[in-house]
Parts: sequence; structure tokens; C-alpha cells
Amino acid sequence: QQRTLYQVNLVGYGLVTAWGVAYWEYFSRSIHAKSEGGFSNNTSSGGADKLGHFYTSYLATHGLSYYFESKCFNKQNAALYGALSSFAIFTYMELGDSFSDFGFSYEDLIANTLGSAIGYYLYRNPELSRKIDIRWEYGLHRESNDFTTDYENTKYIVALKLNGFETTRKNFLKHFEIHFGYYTRGFDEAIDRKERNLYIGIGLNLTDLFRRYSYKKTATVLKYVQIPGTYIEYKKDHNK
Repeated sequence: QQRTLYQVNLVGYGLVTAWGVAYWEYFSRSIHAKSEGGFSNNTSSGGADKLGHFYTSYLATHGLSYYFESKCFNKQNAALYGALSSFAIFTYMELGDSFSDFGFSYEDLIANTLGSAIGYYLYRNPELSRKIDIRWEYGLHRESNDFTTDYENTKYIVALKLNGFETTRKNFLKHFEIHFGYYTRGFDEAIDRKERNLYIGIGLNLTDLFRRYSYKKTATVLKYVQIPGTYIEYKKDHNK
């Protein structure tokens, strides 16, 4: 098991290094750190990048936990090592950023830590996980060659699934879920059209739909990925 743990982390470090050199200009300047302003309007993406760090750490925690469990780790240890490996790999990424124009960001480190911690907690608590999904939506109009930083086409969502609650599990409400999301627009444009949108929405519970029809792998993917156009939203732009 130790060998598996070391191999996973080394592969993670290698992938981060390769991607960083290819897309993020790693090792192009001397080490430095800076504050990026969190979710303020004077940042490069209005805080969407912080949710990107949170979501990616969360997703990696679940993916690695599942992998470790498939390699005969018990569920508790799989979740623990999944979370620690996710944290270690994304901390290494942040150190790589310190040698690029991005710089080491304390806010990114906090987001990575929260993503790994919440990923651990939900993986260890299946009953809660049946009620809550954390998802990423990527729209239909690509704005960048690097989809991981294409915040103009991205949304981050917490979905409260009504079929996870006893009172709504056996009636028509089980087909729906409540969404709480955040996304930004216009931060890569020269003109002043910036949006920082919080939204609440009602969506179709596709994870339940596909699972009931025995498409379990598709249902698992949809725990983490939101399909555009499958919900109705009411948004509030905090720049207005």
C-alpha cells in the first residue's frame, strides 16, 4: 500500500510539472508570493479561480480515495490518503506557481485545503453525500485553449438533491434538486462588463435518473459535472 501511495503522488507531481511548463510558464522567473484579492472585483477572475482550486482539490480527493479503495485500502484510510495526496499535489502546484507570473497565493492554498477537507468529509459520510453534490459546469462556447482556466465559460455549483431526504424521496420532488452557484463573466475583456453572479436554481436530478436506469458510471460522472441547460436559475450580479 505504501508503494501505491508513493506512485500516485509521484505521478501527480509529474503531471503538474508538465502542465505547468506547457501552459503556466513554470520556472520562468524567481520565486515570489502575492495576495490575489479573493473574490473582489479587482482580480483577474472575480474569485472564480479560487473556486476552481477548491473544486479541483475536492474532485482529486474523491478520485484518489476511490482509487486507493480499489487497491484494498479500507474506506477510512482511502479517504484519508486521498485527501492528503490531493493536498500534497496541489500544494506542490502552488509552489510551482511561485516560479511563474502567477506567484504563490495564500488564498489558493486555503481553497485547496478546504477542497481536500470537504472532499474527505463527504467521502467518509455517504448519507450526506447522497444529499449534496459539488459540481463544475463548462459551457458550450470555448474561450481558451486551457479549459482549466477558462472562467468565462465556467460555473461552480452546490446541488442539494431532494431524493436524499426521507420526506421527498418517495414523491415527485425526488426528480429535482436545488442549486447554489457562482460564476463570473467579462473579466478577460478590456471594456467594463464584469459580472460576479450568485445564483439559486432548480434542476433535474440527472444522477438519480441515470442510476435508476442502471447507468451507474454516467450517474457517478454527473455527481461532479453539471450539464448546461438542465436547470432554471435566478441570478444576482454583485457588480450591479
